[in-house]
Amino acid sequence: MKRQLINPPGTELVYQHWHFSQAVRVGDTIWVSGQVGMDEKGVAEGVEAQARVALGNLRRVLEAAGASLADVVELTTFHVDMSETPAFGKVKDEFFPESYPAWTAVGTSALVLPPLRVEVRATAVVGSAQVERG
Repeated sequence: MKRQLINPPGTELVYQHWHFSQAVRVGDTIWVSGQVGMDEKGVAEGVEAQARVALGNLRRVLEAAGASLADVVELTTFHVDMSETPAFGKVKDEFFPESYPAWTAVGTSALVLPPLRVEVRATAVVGSAQVERG
């Protein structure tokens, strides 16, 4: 199997400057790099706004890779303040209203830029949106 590098339009400078892809797909599995609450307008204000932008960025990368949020099987989030996890979780549930992926929340002292509050990375399997509960 070949590795496919996923870098949606507008992320080319990240690839060139920071030397990483937004995601890598091998077969039906996609590993998405950490997405933060920053877009072309800058860093969003507050953890809920940053969560919406980060999860929106995650959706955009997955779509570029041929998947959707429903294909996410694992979500890992990094928080500079773990007391903000419930606020993040509220927004997460807007993006994942059912068939929740596995989720690990990790506390960290800092992210790549000082105003960032949360970072989201994910693993997805294309076509896994059909759920068998057990």
